[in-house]
Amino acid sequence: MNSDSYLAQSAGQTDFVARHGLWDDERQAAATALEARLDEVDFVRVVYGDPHGIARSKTVSTEVFRTVLRNGMDFSPGPFVFDTGHAVAVDFFAEGGGIGIPELMGAGDFIVVPDPRTFRVLPHTGRPTGWVIGDEHLRDGSPHPLSGRAVLKRQCEQLAARGLSYVVGLEVEWYLTKRTGQPPGPIGGFGVQGTPPEVEPVNGGYQFNSDSLLDAVMPVIDPVIDALLALGLPIRTVEHESGPGQLEFTFNPMDGLDAADAMLLFRTVTKQVLARSGYHASFMALPGLRGFDPSGWHLHQSIADRETGRNLFVAEPGADVLSELGMSYLGGLLEHAPAASLLCVPTINGYRRMRTGFSLSPDRIAWSTENRGAFLRVLGANGDPGSHVENRIGEPSANPYLYLASQVSAGMDGVDNRLKPGPPAGDPHSTTALPLPTTLEEALKGFTASDHYRVTLGGVLHDALRLMKLSEQVRYDEWRAGGGAVRDDEVTEWEHSEYFATY
Repeated sequence: MNSDSYLAQSAGQTDFVARHGLWDDERQAAATALEARLDEVDFVRVVYGDPHGIARSKTVSTEVFRTVLRNGMDFSPGPFVFDTGHAVAVDFFAEGGGIGIPELMGAGDFIVVPDPRTFRVLPHTGRPTGWVIGDEHLRDGSPHPLSGRAVLKRQCEQLAARGLSYVVGLEVEWYLTKRTGQPPGPIGGFGVQGTPPEVEPVNGGYQFNSDSLLDAVMPVIDPVIDALLALGLPIRTVEHESGPGQLEFTFNPMDGLDAADAMLLFRTVTKQVLARSGYHASFMALPGLRGFDPSGWHLHQSIADRETGRNLFVAEPGADVLSELGMSYLGGLLEHAPAASLLCVPTINGYRRMRTGFSLSPDRIAWSTENRGAFLRVLGANGDPGSHVENRIGEPSANPYLYLASQVSAGMDGVDNRLKPGPPAGDPHSTTALPLPTTLEEALKGFTASDHYRVTLGGVLHDALRLMKLSEQVRYDEWRAGGGAVRDDEVTEWEHSEYFATY
């Protein structure tokens, strides 16, 4: 018998969700509706996003899921303590699991409770299979301290208490490549990634927004688009970017938590659909392939009135580019930029975008209207109802919950403290502005010193992320010290092995 079913049926234990009051009326209603649909599927994937933004799951039969829905499911905490290369970054055998979580000690399980609002039926699997994102909890029902989704939920709930909502538009660049059919190379292990997939470009690229290049790959990505639409993701545009097979998908504005859930689903399903047809999708910022161009994840954001949906960033015509609230939000993003970089750009590879010298890659803590070279780009200003701020430093492999939480917490800190962003930059690359971190090591220093993000994330998650990123950096440094070939203008073999397949 499944251990979760056994626990739920023994010793009078009933309904973990009800005992701990985990669901509001909306989720209760969604759960009832979901139970009526379970005959549509044979299995359900119970999913959560780990600290690296990677979907982790267990697949259970429909019969088992009927119990799991309201009682949760046990998961091992490995993804909470491994770095990007599966090296152990947190000493979970130490007292308190090494970071102050007694239940983590000895790799003790935690509980994932499905959020019934997120249930979907996957359209690309041969056997009818559901997908549902869950919230991570300790056994006393409290949110798990290492849950990124809990951090973003908390931020959105705080906004809701103020009558506000966080509105997010996703703009994501990624690479489509074709597998060559070569057999896999050496297998990896803990802290040593195996050989990444052998691939070839699908085109030569470097005809930006070429309709012909896009049309040529549409037979390959049509199944992806069909799957995303079937899953209810609000695709806005599909474009061919500069690099060979580099694509950009954008999505209509969504509520903050829904946008983060959508990003987790988008990346996961895109990789799965293409893998089934012999292709490989990578959300790595800059794959180690000749002629490839960096990819970014540009985050469009604003604050709205929760009741009316009115965009609160809109300035009165003829006034400032954004409302007073919007300008203060902008000030908060600038204030916390050095520390937030780790959450926007969490990999060693992602910082290559900041060092390219290319004018569209931000490298300074500066804002501007419309200028794509700026860290923060203000769009639709001067009374436009679509006025919002675009963060242009993010990498497409970032954890969506932590990336979004880093932004709304910084922005609202600016609102609460009435921070001023100063004038827009005429030249967003001018050395008169402070530099953004250009390495993971620099970003880690800023993040570690940040009291703001220690409060936002909680001390436990703040410490865990620091240890994970430090472990990643140490392994890279050791590889270099061991004779790994490094050129400033080339992605290293270590980076390509570490990120190309995983992300």
